Amino acid sequence: MSIEVGSKVEGKVTGITNFGAFVELEKNTTGLVHISEVADSYVKDINEHLKVGETVTVKVINVEKDGKIGLSIKKAIEKPVRRKSPRERTENFESKINDFLKDSEDRLASLKKQTETKRGGRGAKRG
Repeated sequence: MSIEVGSKVEGKVTGITNFGAFVELEKNTTGLVHISEVADSYVKDINEHLKVGETVTVKVINVEKDGKIGLSIKKAIEKPVRRKSPRERTENFESKINDFLKDSEDRLASLKKQTETKRGGRGAKRG
């Protein structure tokens, strides 16, 4: 079996570090799944996702000249592609614009409130 970029292969997790997991692809061939390539969501602790000895399907994402192999678990998983209708895209865009405007108005109001309380200067309160 040759290791080519883009190919999906099965391998066995042989080691786990705080930055990723080493996966044995075939005898004497090991690649690294970086922690950012384990799942679609943020991975704080890789041990919550992988165990040593576990068999995983990985996608080869790069092969360096020095022989290092970069792997991805999340890219090996087929995700169905669903195209949004023009109406859904428009509604989503409008929703994002409305959220942005609300957030901007909230921030502006907060800034105004802060500057108004600071305008008193030195002589604002004398006792």
